[in-house]
Amino acid sequence: MPTTRPRHLVTETDQVAKALDDAARRWPEDRHSRAKLLQHLVEVGHQALLDQAAERHDARRAAIRRTSGALTGTYEDSYLEQLREDWPA
Repeated sequence: MPTTRPRHLVTETDQVAKALDDAARRWPEDRHSRAKLLQHLVEVGHQALLDQAAERHDARRAAIRRTSGALTGTYEDSYLEQLREDWPA
């Protein structure tokens, strides 16, 4: 099929073959097209990456919320001014 888009070659290693065989069980309607199965795997893998990134983002935000204000009251109001007095001019 003519296209202006880049094409990619993938060697069907044992691991790739196993993934495609598993994909054929997941998408039996496409079991006769290794290319379509590969597309499914790429799409699902991409979504998994996005989901993992969102989970990491949510975990970071939760950690920020948990620790927010943990040091409140640790430093006096004039702490920075006092610290800067020791700095060379």
